[in-house]
Amino acid sequence: MSKIVFFCIPAHGHTNPTLGVVRELVARGHQVWYYSYNTMREKIESAGAIFVSCDDYDMEQKLTPADSVRVGQDLAFSTKILVDTTLALDDKVCADMEQLKPNCIVADSMAVWGKAVAMKLNIPFVSSTTTFAFNQHSAKIMKQSIGELFRMVLSMPKITKQIKRLQDKGYPVKNILDIIQNDDNTHTVVYTSPQFQPCSETFSDKYAFVGPSVRPATGSIEKKKDKLIYISMGTVNNNMMALYKRCLAALADTDYQVIMSVGNLVSIEEFGVLPENISVFTHVDQIAVLQQADIFISHCGMNSVSESLYFGVPLIMLPQTTEQRGVAERVLQLGAGIKLGKSDADSILGAINKICADSSYTQNAAVISESFMHCSGAKGAADKIIQVCESGV
Repeated sequence: MSKIVFFCIPAHGHTNPTLGVVRELVARGHQVWYYSYNTMREKIESAGAIFVSCDDYDMEQKLTPADSVRVGQDLAFSTKILVDTTLALDDKVCADMEQLKPNCIVADSMAVWGKAVAMKLNIPFVSSTTTFAFNQHSAKIMKQSIGELFRMVLSMPKITKQIKRLQDKGYPVKNILDIIQNDDNTHTVVYTSPQFQPCSETFSDKYAFVGPSVRPATGSIEKKKDKLIYISMGTVNNNMMALYKRCLAALADTDYQVIMSVGNLVSIEEFGVLPENISVFTHVDQIAVLQQADIFISHCGMNSVSESLYFGVPLIMLPQTTEQRGVAERVLQLGAGIKLGKSDADSILGAINKICADSSYTQNAAVISESFMHCSGAKGAADKIIQVCESGV
């Protein structure tokens, strides 16, 4: 029996894919400790892990919605948040690890404090990657603009200062890439298929592409028309009332059934009286909706795109961040969706009509879905983690 410690950030899209892996490890008789945040406690404990709260130590929980947007756009700011969190957790986590003596640490690629403590204490490590894996080949898909590259160059002195803070606390970190990027020697579980992963053939055998971890639906959705359009901009940066109203203008009184999930940052009352064919909710069971949907209008978070393609649903894409633009680019390359340059009502309706008229989008989404079905899933991820536990490296 191995002792395995997970670290993750307080985000459903990063936590959910790991839960099936936790269940699989616990079912095989291994002990799992999971360092996360109280908003995730219930689902983590339901998976069978011992939950350890980081709320009293963590910096991320203090971010405002504006800060959350900035994290995806400002590398120096992001680095400071990551370093602040790592150092805030340093005493507690290092003491816990010294006492527990885990066989392996599994950390989300954004929970760099997990990777940092594994480096510091020489504990076998596995990266849990819920986005694409990146190396010099696959990173080309991100297509950063000149402005983004310029801002990155300007931010490097600030980033170097943050890395020095880690070095001063005994972390063997040379640069920012040591903690945010995996090399070919890093054991890595990637929650997508080799077919969907860009340039998967360029990664070493330390990488296990296990496919998306999709939970069962907890409810059901009634499909009332021939075509069901699902709209969601995710669970974080979804304060987008202007876009939602353009979607309403595009789809009101059409032959499409529309389900729109808008989150907590807008008031449903602001929509007024809704057309008969459109339903607006604060939250929905996304899995239940996607099992019935024909098109998903999405921000292109990796988790949402993976769930959409798992059920063979093509996408209309409105990415907001560099990561989301990279995911959208891959969907475009594989012909499973349309990326909108403009989000006016005519463009939205035109894209929907185009996908409905051209079956290739649905066929290409079905090909990706099949590649997901052939992956090893949670069992493959558990196999990888146990292999690292038993090898000790």
